Amino acid sequence: QVLLVESGGGLVQPGGSLRLSCAASGFTFSSSAMRWYRQAPGKERELVAIINRFGGSTIYVDSVKGRFTISRDNAKNTVYLQMNNLKPEDTAVYYCKASVPHGLQWIDYWGQGTQVTVSS
Repeated sequence: QVLLVESGGGLVQPGGSLRLSCAASGFTFSSSAMRWYRQAPGKERELVAIINRFGGSTIYVDSVKGRFTISRDNAKNTVYLQMNNLKPEDTAVYYCKASVPHGLQWIDYWGQGTQVTVSS
C-alpha cells in the first residue's frame, strides 16, 4: 500500500521559513520522481517543484524560484521542501505526489496535505 505523509506545515510570519517533509512507503522510493503541489482557497492545485529520482535535477514554478528548495533522501524515503522568505501568497495546503510504475502504467498517489499559512 502506497502511503505519503506530509508534515511540517504551520503558521509563519512573512519572511519566515518552513521545511515540509513527505515520508513515503509502500513502493520503491528511488524509482519515482517526486512533486510538491499546493492549493490555495478558491484556486486550482498548482505544481510547485519537481525532483528527479536521484535528486540531480529539479524544476520550480517561477513564483518560488530562489526561495524554495526541493530535495530528497532516498535512504529515508523522504522528500523535503525548504521554504524561505515566505509570502502571504504562499498560503495554501501543500501536497506531495508520487508517480509509481505498475507494469506499463504509472499511477499517481497523493498525501493528505499540510497547511501552510503565512500571515502577520
